[in-house]
Amino acid sequence: AAGGSPAKRLTSLAIANKHMKRNQSKIKMGSCLRRNDDDVVDADDVACVAARRPHLVAMSLAAPTPDPTDTSIATDRMRVGYAVLGAAALLFGIWVIWLAGYALDWPISDLGIAPRQTGGLIGILTAPLVHGSFEHLVSNTLPLGLLTALALYAYPLATRRALPAIWLLSGLLVWVFARPSHHIGISGIVHGLMFFLFVIGLLRRDRLAVAITLVVFFLYGGMVMTILPREQNVSFEYHAAGALVGLIAAILLRKTDPVPPRKRYDWENESDEEFAFDDEFELPSPQDVPVLWERDREEPRNGQVIEFRPRRDIN
Repeated sequence: AAGGSPAKRLTSLAIANKHMKRNQSKIKMGSCLRRNDDDVVDADDVACVAARRPHLVAMSLAAPTPDPTDTSIATDRMRVGYAVLGAAALLFGIWVIWLAGYALDWPISDLGIAPRQTGGLIGILTAPLVHGSFEHLVSNTLPLGLLTALALYAYPLATRRALPAIWLLSGLLVWVFARPSHHIGISGIVHGLMFFLFVIGLLRRDRLAVAITLVVFFLYGGMVMTILPREQNVSFEYHAAGALVGLIAAILLRKTDPVPPRKRYDWENESDEEFAFDDEFELPSPQDVPVLWERDREEPRNGQVIEFRPRRDIN
């Protein structure tokens, strides 16, 4: 740009000026822009966290801290709010679709996945929103809401990529490999979220990840068995496809969200020299202690052997 014509230089300066003013307007609006991973959040950033529309990426990168502060507590509450809101929106969608279909008497088969049929491709998008009965819908509501909220809270960035992948790829696998029928229900997405949370916790192994892994496996570990064919009217293909995609997503996205810093305790910072014992209290190593049959017989004995009187028989 330095060697160009004056008109080009003026155009470059005008574009740079425009970008600078745009960034300044963003800062004035209170958007939470994270500068880099080494920045420390101070008390002045509380207003940024409490802004009405904070920057979503910065909110996602604000990982839980080992020692709670006012800023971390405010950020954590915001994370919980977004997780609950996202799970509630998904539940609201499937309930509205079911109520509308029940009221208008929609044919369920039109929205399900029909394997290897061109008309069944639409089911890749709509099949998770359709349920065959009220009992089917209720059985999926609690696990879907809980697993979605846990995923959005613990791994917000990874979940935003994993959930659409589980939704679309599991439906595509069902369309390609499943048996000829109409596959409906969101249980395949539920299985994908369960396997995603379980595997990503095993791979990351930080405190939050391990806690969520234990909770998920304790509550829904039985889903490991439902990926196998058990009942004729249950789409185990959808379960298996969701579990497979969730497992792959956990492996690929395990490093997407930053790992929370581990808390160091005071005793970990103390050196070994502070606990060094005196030599007189230090026990010798086992290699320095000879066994009885290998001792030198000429070694002076400091003790005295006391002979017991012979036992007398009493008649």
